[in-house]
Amino acid sequence: MWVGKAKREEIEHRRRVEDIIDFLEIEGWRKHPVALLPYGVQKRVELGRALAMDPELLMLDEPVAGMNLEETEDMARFILDIRRELGISLLMVEHDMGLVMDIADRVMVLDFGQRISEGPPAEVQRDPRVIAAYLGSTDLDASASG
Repeated sequence: MWVGKAKREEIEHRRRVEDIIDFLEIEGWRKHPVALLPYGVQKRVELGRALAMDPELLMLDEPVAGMNLEETEDMARFILDIRRELGISLLMVEHDMGLVMDIADRVMVLDFGQRISEGPPAEVQRDPRVIAAYLGSTDLDASASG
């Protein structure tokens, strides 16, 4: 029966879903099957599903994988808004270093599963171990050619 506590909970859940739909700007897609949505919108729907669980910590695994530049910028904005407006902490695994360096407060870099650097993005970018692991080292290049 749809009375009492069940009714109140249903109304609250529906309100929460509407808030998430507005927050992620997907109201125009609400009547479409998710499988038929553009890829970037599908990723926003996935993000909305995670937000519906009211997390204290949101863990994102490659949230912009396969996205074009516009979709990546949109997702970055939503990630920043989640942290700023909703107060949710985020842990993100991502290979798009431009995105990571632009939006992260703290970065940990792994090389073959081993931590090689950790700290603020600007500091990590300058770490010689990170440069050697991801960009190649001029020292290694010079010794290989000599």
